Amino acid sequence: MSDIIAADELKLLIERAERLEEEKKGIADDIKDVMAEAKSRGYDTKAMRKIMAIRKKRKEEYQEEEAILETYMQALGMK
Repeated sequence: MSDIIAADELKLLIERAERLEEEKKGIADDIKDVMAEAKSRGYDTKAMRKIMAIRKKRKEEYQEEEAILETYMQALGMK
């Protein structure tokens, strides 16, 4: 009996995960559409994605990364 219950539970979990994967794909498609719209209006989508990545970080984390990047670029004579 417990094998049947475990199999049913496993099936439900897999089906939930599959539905979430479909939702994730739908959201990714929506983001792609927004970026295509932005590009058609003349915005730089690479810059937009960079800004989105920065906004996900804490201010201190971003500032530390920028300081390290600046130091490395100066060491390489890029600034």
